[in-house]
Amino acid sequence: MARFIDELKRTHMCGDLRAEHIGKTVVLFGWVQSRRDHGGCIFVDLRDRTGVVQVVFDPSVSDGCFALGDAARNEWVLGIRAEVRGRGDMKNPRIATGDIEVVASEATVFNKSETPPFAIEDNVDTHEDKRLEYRYLDLRRPKLQKALIARSQMLRTTRQHFTDHGFLEVETPFLLKYTPGGARNFLVPSRHQPGSFYALAESPQLFKQLLMVGGYDRYFQIVRCFRDEDLRLDRQPEFTQIDVEMSFVNEDDIFGMIEGLLFKLFKDVLGVDLHEKYPSGHLPRMRFEESMRRFGNDKPDLRFGLEHHELTELVVQHDGGGIPFFEPIAKKFKSGTYRKDLPEEIVKAIVIPASANLSRADGDKLEHYVKGMGAGGLARAKIGESGTWTQSPLQKSVTDGMREAINRACNLQLGDVICFQFGPADKVHTIMANLRVHLAKRMGLIPESGSAGRYELLWITDPPLFERDEASKRWAAAHHPFTRPHDACLDLLEQDPGKVLCHRYDVVLNGFEIGGGSIRLHDPSVQARVFKAIGISDEEADQKFGFLLKALRLGAPPHGGIALGMDRLAMLLMDAEAIRDVIAFPKTQKGTDLMTGAPSPVNPEQLVELKISPIK
Repeated sequence: MARFIDELKRTHMCGDLRAEHIGKTVVLFGWVQSRRDHGGCIFVDLRDRTGVVQVVFDPSVSDGCFALGDAARNEWVLGIRAEVRGRGDMKNPRIATGDIEVVASEATVFNKSETPPFAIEDNVDTHEDKRLEYRYLDLRRPKLQKALIARSQMLRTTRQHFTDHGFLEVETPFLLKYTPGGARNFLVPSRHQPGSFYALAESPQLFKQLLMVGGYDRYFQIVRCFRDEDLRLDRQPEFTQIDVEMSFVNEDDIFGMIEGLLFKLFKDVLGVDLHEKYPSGHLPRMRFEESMRRFGNDKPDLRFGLEHHELTELVVQHDGGGIPFFEPIAKKFKSGTYRKDLPEEIVKAIVIPASANLSRADGDKLEHYVKGMGAGGLARAKIGESGTWTQSPLQKSVTDGMREAINRACNLQLGDVICFQFGPADKVHTIMANLRVHLAKRMGLIPESGSAGRYELLWITDPPLFERDEASKRWAAAHHPFTRPHDACLDLLEQDPGKVLCHRYDVVLNGFEIGGGSIRLHDPSVQARVFKAIGISDEEADQKFGFLLKALRLGAPPHGGIALGMDRLAMLLMDAEAIRDVIAFPKTQKGTDLMTGAPSPVNPEQLVELKISPIK
């Protein structure tokens, strides 16, 4: 073994060899993917992170190599010196190196492997918990290696893009002062300040704004962030974001910079030219209100239709149209207690086209699906001849005027099925948004081929600055309280906070928010009015955000920024099933590391040192 590495340096990666290398002597290092004895020669597929190559151990070339190949087993780590030769009529079109093979003349075993707990292959059916326990083995699978290689390319492209545009990469602290209002923080006890805690940064938000005050007008950072939240397929307790802030800019400037990055990422990582889909080099934009009305959320998947139909005003015009559960909404509006600009209750519909061949049993399954989200049911009707409604109890009560108006508004055709939801706006939006995606999957409407047409990106703009906290009956910042309101809405801060729109924006890819940001508040007087609107006094604001407010009074420039979720973006570009598949060492949905055993208890002496009382 001493001759390898010390004298024989690796000349090529396994997956890089091609026909042009025939006749060359190469040195390869890697793992045994598989071994075959064809009665005379031993054939080994040698694997590294670039792919596999077939190695021939021929006794007529080297008895020592043949004996080693005969003994080798899966996941042994080998070094070989070999000659590349063509495979003639025995080419393997399934692998990139299928035109050639290498014939070993020298070989060594760096390490023998015990039998792995699962096969190192992409289609392994081993439970994820077992694979996370042996994550270092799981990382050998080609699919994960491809994902992490692509992620590395994303990092290179990102750094190059921002460096080329005059940005400075600046690191910000992980250990911060806890400030309320965002996601739940992880807390870290201070040994030097007993009873006091740091918070792990959920984002560099305040620090990047302070960098703008400090005169660093173009900042970016690829930064680790931490949030103690409930986990799901696209969320982890520690994650990476591409963090950006710029001074003296408006939304258009930020959009242009991020669009340039996204176009480069798609080209460098996937080979997809987004200019084919977006010739102008810019992504489409949609206002928040339109997105909620048409799709029920602010991250619409535009790869398919099935848009929502907003029927609230129609229902009001027809006094409920003979449908019992619509009538209370109409009466509320007539009594003057219903606000069109901020509806307490709405009526929405979605149309399932006749081509879906929805049966009664299928309709019952859809009703069971929406009930799982808290819906009372799924009122529906099938369209018969002359626009009649069939297979529905609604057909007995709906007035002709109501039915005909809905048919026109929804462009209903023979055999279509219309489904209704009504009630509190937030609930209806959520149920219908999820139902839309559920139907699209069931009907096979989501493209699966890798091409520019498969990807639908857009900006969502102009959302409300505040949202109503029903528990406290107060207004709260929908994102964070440092977002700049529209100038035209400033008078509404005191008069009607629910109508205040702001300069916040999200960039969406295939129904996932991959980034979000805003133009910040740099005017201290307007900042004070925003705090007042959400019930934060001057004293409380100074206590929680005093260092930032002080900075805003000392020459803060106009500024804005955005943060892109690196993990979520990588997941979507690599067609991964979950965000864990693009992170080298992820946590489970319970936030545990099955490989290392974290989190774990600590001994009492450590707690005493930190002045923390153990749980009894």
